[in-house]
Amino acid sequence: MSSNDAATAAGEGRLDLALFGATGFTGALTAEYLARRAAAGESLGPGQEGPLRWAIAGRNRDKLEALRRRLEEEVPGSPLPEILVASVDDADSLRALTGACRVLLTTVGPYARFGEGVVAACVETGTHYADITGEPDFVSTLRDRYDAAAREKGLRLVSCCGFDSIPHDLGALLAVRQLPADQKIDLRGFVRAKGGMSGGTWRSAVNAMAETPIFGKKSGKKKRARERSPAPSEGERRVRRGSQKVYREKLFGEWVMPLPTIDPQVVRRSARELPDYGPDFRYGHFLRIGSLPRMAVVSGTIGSVFALSKLPPARKWLLSLKDSGDGPTEEQRARSRFSVTFLGRAGDGSRTVVEVRGGDPGYDETSKMLAETGLSLAFDGDRLPQQAGTLTPAVALGGCLLERLREAGLVFEVVETKGPGEDA
Repeated sequence: MSSNDAATAAGEGRLDLALFGATGFTGALTAEYLARRAAAGESLGPGQEGPLRWAIAGRNRDKLEALRRRLEEEVPGSPLPEILVASVDDADSLRALTGACRVLLTTVGPYARFGEGVVAACVETGTHYADITGEPDFVSTLRDRYDAAAREKGLRLVSCCGFDSIPHDLGALLAVRQLPADQKIDLRGFVRAKGGMSGGTWRSAVNAMAETPIFGKKSGKKKRARERSPAPSEGERRVRRGSQKVYREKLFGEWVMPLPTIDPQVVRRSARELPDYGPDFRYGHFLRIGSLPRMAVVSGTIGSVFALSKLPPARKWLLSLKDSGDGPTEEQRARSRFSVTFLGRAGDGSRTVVEVRGGDPGYDETSKMLAETGLSLAFDGDRLPQQAGTLTPAVALGGCLLERLREAGLVFEVVETKGPGEDA
């Protein structure tokens, strides 16, 4: 069954989408964004028929009703969402939730603890799925346990649909499309971000550090699972890690250091699936630091939190620093921003520079990215790549999502492209 066949079969009598975790910090921002989009009077996609039919979901009905009242007051004219009550501890309620919609968006994390039951319910009820996880082991678990069933049912299960990892995944896709696809490609992404952190994100980060082995060593099986693509590479194509060194990048005149987030893994997964990345692709992912003294401060801070997370009493103290519902204020988010610059070089000497820019990365822009992912899954239909399974954003949605995010205000800019022999 194709993805579109599954969407059609699942569409009759179902809501277009549901947002699980809607009363959390990021969930509420996503609900507000969806309400504004639905009230704008513009088409949400070529497959839309009538107003958006959607729901907000969570375990506390009173909080959900309060959120709906707030949406009614703040976004007049928007179709009100239905309320669906479900809990990660109640499999029947999850099946009822996912069975009520064609697309399920979830902000309920940490995903390694709370996420798998939601995915299992989506697969069982034939529902497309998207999350904003940045947890590599969770993504690996989904590929191992649900990819085959999702492919068989024509479902798209799309992880990492927030700042982790849409700007990096789609930015890399845009960059390699400026270079010849028959050449080896070396691509590097350089991240600069300024923003606050919610309590939920802080807890996810601390728990992820606690579960990460010291020195990054994992069992061979788990390491292979993290990097493995659901489908084998085509022919002789190779996908590898790029540089992992601290160095001074001439493009900025700044020092950069490797950034060990999930983002480079997502980019390489997309490269294994798509021919755009050339026969031999390398990707390196870096944080722009600026000066060596600042690098020492950043490295020391991260190292200290990592070390403390390994000790149960210290980890408990770290987790107590932020409540799960806390997050940066609207004023703080307005001052936040991010940019990711990609420098790509092909084997024939071609070169490109692509930049992705936006506002508050962790919340305002993440809620926008998740919402547009859901709308794309719900309404873009035949325009989407004909892929099913556990997918990256680039593989699942590709240019459709890139176009949506540009229209929503995110910048995906080709700064320059030079052919072989041109001055670099």
